[in-house]
Amino acid sequence: MKVRLSVLLGILLLGAGRVAVRAYELQIDRATSLREMAEDQYLRQVRLAPKRGTITDRNGTELAVSVDVESVWASPHEIHEAGGDPAQIARELHHLLGVDRDVIERRLSRETRHFAWIKRRLTPRLAQQVRELDLPGVHLDREARRFYPNGRLASHILGFANVDGVGIEGLELSLEQRLRGESQSAEAIRDRRGRIVFSEQLLDDRAARGEDISLTIDAEIQRVAERELALGAQTFEAEAGSVVVMDPNTGEILALANYPNFDPNVPGRFPASHRRNRAITDRFEPGSTVKPFTVAAALARGTIGPEQQIDCMNGEMEIDEYTIHDTTPHDHLTPAQILTYSSNIGTAQIGRSLGRRGLYRAFRRFGFGQVTTLPMPGEARGILRDYRRWYEMDAATISFGQGMSVTSAQLATAMSVIANGGTLVEPRLIRSSDDGTGVLHTRREVRRRVVPSDVARLVGDMLTAVTGPGGTAERAAIDGYLVAGKTGTAQKADYARGGYSDDRWVASFVGFVPAENPRLVISVVIDEPVIAHYGGLVAGPIFRRVGEAALRHLGVPATTGGEILAQRERRRRRIARIERRLRRAARRHEAPSTDEDDALEEELPELASGEIRVPDLANATARVAVERLQELGLRVQLEGAGRVSNQLPPANTPILPGEHVIVQLRPTNAEVPEQDQLALGGTL
Repeated sequence: MKVRLSVLLGILLLGAGRVAVRAYELQIDRATSLREMAEDQYLRQVRLAPKRGTITDRNGTELAVSVDVESVWASPHEIHEAGGDPAQIARELHHLLGVDRDVIERRLSRETRHFAWIKRRLTPRLAQQVRELDLPGVHLDREARRFYPNGRLASHILGFANVDGVGIEGLELSLEQRLRGESQSAEAIRDRRGRIVFSEQLLDDRAARGEDISLTIDAEIQRVAERELALGAQTFEAEAGSVVVMDPNTGEILALANYPNFDPNVPGRFPASHRRNRAITDRFEPGSTVKPFTVAAALARGTIGPEQQIDCMNGEMEIDEYTIHDTTPHDHLTPAQILTYSSNIGTAQIGRSLGRRGLYRAFRRFGFGQVTTLPMPGEARGILRDYRRWYEMDAATISFGQGMSVTSAQLATAMSVIANGGTLVEPRLIRSSDDGTGVLHTRREVRRRVVPSDVARLVGDMLTAVTGPGGTAERAAIDGYLVAGKTGTAQKADYARGGYSDDRWVASFVGFVPAENPRLVISVVIDEPVIAHYGGLVAGPIFRRVGEAALRHLGVPATTGGEILAQRERRRRRIARIERRLRRAARRHEAPSTDEDDALEEELPELASGEIRVPDLANATARVAVERLQELGLRVQLEGAGRVSNQLPPANTPILPGEHVIVQLRPTNAEVPEQDQLALGGTL
């Protein structure tokens, strides 16, 4: 018995010794290598693709956000190990997701591969349906998708990001590094199938997030600018256009609109021309809109006086073998009258007083011929050739805006100099940014003195006459506010024939409001309008409508026009009563009685000062109706398509310039020209 116990004890001691030796070998001698082997099996290095930062407007309205969505992928190797049929899986995914079956089957047949995308960015409903199929080797992963909740709003500013979250155009491209952030890697525990089970770093997505950017844009003003620009461009059958709204005191861009536009959620559905940010990329000859800067430079240098009589040569000025003409001949004009009547010859005489070098340096200080430093890709610097390469004719034409080119953003920036008292403020599009530290970083204003403040105020006062009675932009005037601005009507260069085209124009207007304490500078540029081409007629009304809405939104109180506003309100109430009678008669399917006609005549007295009568537009085409009403300074609201069937107020009703006339159109049996079928549902 003792021998047996001794043998058993020896065997147990031998086994325990063997276990101890093996434990020492595994836990101490080979511990490091075995730990690394184990970690290779259950740990996985995961690359954290950072979620793009959010872009908001100045009031916190989200313009571009990243949302988590699910994408479906498959592991062909796992499908093969599980005995799955790639053809059957491809068939089921094809019916559910709409992806080509042959493409899916081809991807799943590569047995050595461990990863293949099937479809990315699924809707929650589709993702749930894929999950319910429970197909072997088919998985769902969450990833960020860029989403633009306001559709086309500010699309040219924002640009868009591709399916991989990489910025392609607009701020998404120029601020790519800041919005995207830096990629990081983290250790995560995985199961036997390689699926992520847990990672502490994955619980906190703040480490994988780009900067949040707050823009200077006001979403409401941006929406108004885009709507009114599209309405104006469609009405005058223009190729394109742009509007820039800027705070002249801080340089903040409140709106930057282009027509045509696109939806950044589905950019591939729109041609490349719709995605061009014309306000900063398209150059054009500004024409008369640069005349205020020529006058301001000459007044600042003392080469002319504010009351000096400038010889305008009765509308014709000979330079070499060329002749410069004025639309309306004048003998002598003051600088203020030159701006009011937009005299080319008077401006050329003022430019000549500065000399070529003086005029060139003045335009450079106003910002022409150089980029505005807006953080947008593709910005053009415009063309302003060195004065040493000018001919005598160049020196004259450049002074009134021919022979040079600018962008709409440059034009707004230059007019801000006049509006804010003579300093150039670099335009700003980014208000602040948050890099994740909770500290907002705001870019400082950069200023330089261009002209003395008294000169800027004097030129601003001169520009108020442009929108006054007899000026070239009466339709740009805003009730209750004093408006300063300048029209531009420039022929486009014809490079094929040489010289300038006879039927292709750029109509523009740039100004600020209220003139006595400017809050807004608005630049409007319309490219190749067809129905009309004068800046005051085409661009002026767009300026007025954008300015009215923006001032109301900002809460800027009216400063003038109390009596006019009261008169307009009385007129509006009178017309409203007439409209109600007409509608009651229409509901009864009968015309107003003779007594009612007499009553209407009694309510329509003789024309008061400044009033006009609404023309009879019966059976006119949309084009004719628009032209006749705008010739009288009336605003048009078109409803339907075809020819005029009704109008409110009726023909011969006394009305003030600037009021609305509703024109109802109905199709006729006769063919109606396409350009007359305007169904805009807006006002002019």
